[in-house]
Amino acid sequence: MKDNKEMMILGGVALAVVCTLLTSCGQADTESTMGSEPQEMTETVVEPAWRKYADDPVTLEWYVNYTWFTGEWGKNLVSRTITEETGVSIEFITPSGNESEKLASLISSDSLPDFITLGWWESQIDDMIDKDMVYALNELADEYDAYFWEVSNEERVNWYTQPDGNIYGYPNSSVTPKDVEEHPEIGSNQTFLVRKDIYEAIGSPDMTTPEGFKKAVEKAYEMFPEVDGEPLIPVGAHAFTEQGNLSFDSFLMNFLAVPYEKNGELYDRYTDPEYIIWLKMFRELGQEGMLADDIFIDQRVQMEEKIANGRYFCMLYQYSDLVAQQKEIYANHPERIYMAVDGPRNSAGDDHTLTTTGINGWTVTLISKNCAHPERAIAFLDYLLSEEGQLRTYLGVEGETYDMVDGKPVVKEKVKELLASDRQEYDRLYGADNMYWMLQDNVMQLQWRQEEPEPLAQLREWTYPYLIYNGQYDAFLEPGSEEDYANTRIERLWSETLPKLLLAESEENFDELYAAFLNKRQEYGFQMVQKEKNELMNQAKEQLGIH
Repeated sequence: MKDNKEMMILGGVALAVVCTLLTSCGQADTESTMGSEPQEMTETVVEPAWRKYADDPVTLEWYVNYTWFTGEWGKNLVSRTITEETGVSIEFITPSGNESEKLASLISSDSLPDFITLGWWESQIDDMIDKDMVYALNELADEYDAYFWEVSNEERVNWYTQPDGNIYGYPNSSVTPKDVEEHPEIGSNQTFLVRKDIYEAIGSPDMTTPEGFKKAVEKAYEMFPEVDGEPLIPVGAHAFTEQGNLSFDSFLMNFLAVPYEKNGELYDRYTDPEYIIWLKMFRELGQEGMLADDIFIDQRVQMEEKIANGRYFCMLYQYSDLVAQQKEIYANHPERIYMAVDGPRNSAGDDHTLTTTGINGWTVTLISKNCAHPERAIAFLDYLLSEEGQLRTYLGVEGETYDMVDGKPVVKEKVKELLASDRQEYDRLYGADNMYWMLQDNVMQLQWRQEEPEPLAQLREWTYPYLIYNGQYDAFLEPGSEEDYANTRIERLWSETLPKLLLAESEENFDELYAAFLNKRQEYGFQMVQKEKNELMNQAKEQLGIH
């Protein structure tokens, strides 16, 4: 999961019509014959290209634009098996410092690795396309592996097809409105979490109102000022980034059911009165010292350590980012697990409006023209998109990590226990459960979903009643455009303003800071940006069939 647009890991993509050798699925073709005999219709089986490369080893480099990704290849069961099946070994490359700077350096030096995975919103995608640095996947498919057209999802392909008719990047975790309609088990990863033992010790209070929330936080800190000798962090949040903070902007707005549009026009959510009320409540907590310095400086690595140690009392947080830590807590201190409860609500008490990923997904993967073996790269990508690849990366290897029972895969008990207790060791030995998430299709994987261990099922299932689809609001401003430039300045302005608001010394100071933000935002071209985003919203609605 992420800067404030990183969406760990949580949704999935539309069920692809997966055609494999076993199902003999393909386009009907007319077999040419000589003479006057009638022509017979036969089915052409599209043979996956990866099958023919199993005995032809090759190593491909894969750049993943996240400092926290630590995946290795070749040491665990899944990666070894994938290499045996495809002949491909992977050498992962990740940034050690600033992600944008690392990728910019790779682009400027024309040293892009074979695969590149980054957030769908990143401006470098268009940069790489404009500079002719990445292959069109459709052209690679037509030349080397028609299996791409069997395993790719038509809606995704259409959505990501550029004006020149080509698709250059393929998304993971992409969700369509149809997916949400057809799969009630699709949830959000946006949760309000409390440490179970502390929450129950203070009386399981109602935290849906500003007053109730504030009192609960104060009481938790009063009763439990320390955790194993370290200070309790009363309120946890996602990392602050150059765009703001997931917890204190979009998540809080979603919990308060702040609308995305009104009367067919994009709504300015940042000026919503209910949202301002809650920000001011958090300011009061900040004035009381309840917003620890940690939350303003910690990045994901530091947060994961503190989550595992149970340092936070409550968090507006995407639960997919703490799955490994939740399992660790459950194994060592089960009373400390985090559980989802109803969080901030607006004054009318409306239900939360929590979102899943939209059709854009989370990340996109591209193939660089530096790749010396483009035929292997597209075949490998197609393998990962297929049912074979999805089952392999999700559940592992039949007979080793799971068995088939009545036609359904069932994870072996010892494997399940290890996954629930020690994710690091699980990754070292097995490497399944979407350790290699770069092309994960969670909706396809629903057909194989296993019963989740106790500390996780509650987090996911709690979100079901509150799920909405909001993919139509993922405005993709033209990179380099005037609107994009203005929007970037506004986002950075907000990222600078938000911490000041939360730590303002008084409500009057808060109001002054907020007014200054709104005025500066106008100077930067806010109305122009809103107008363009509104147009993009309407275009997306039409393309997605949303009325």
